[in-house]
Amino acid sequence: MTHRIPLAVIAGSLLLTACATAPPRAARSEFEDIPVPKGLAYQQDESTIIETPKIRAGRHVYRGRLEIDSLNTAIRNTLEANGWRHVSSTVASKHGTTQVYEKDGDSLQVLLWEGVWYTYAEYTMGRVVKTAK
Repeated sequence: MTHRIPLAVIAGSLLLTACATAPPRAARSEFEDIPVPKGLAYQQDESTIIETPKIRAGRHVYRGRLEIDSLNTAIRNTLEANGWRHVSSTVASKHGTTQVYEKDGDSLQVLLWEGVWYTYAEYTMGRVVKTAK
């Protein structure tokens, strides 16, 4: 009887560890030139994609346990490395950080904020669909 309790605790710990180390979901392919730093997991229930024949827009929400200042820097560095031009940044102590980018007429806004347990990153983008001529 005394051996069952430690075994149950060990089994439960292993299960929780396996869940915590699962890799995050990949970024959406509609916006493959918008990299997302490692350590952020895609939140499908919080995200939206809107497509028309001429416009593709999306709101992708990610969360992770990352420090907001280093995440802010990582997002800017990876976006600029992928050809996005930084337009502006705004920092509001209560509401987090807003970064705005543009690339080839497309727009991207990244909101970062801290919740109780997680840091959130919301990518809102709009893209003109290029048609084949």
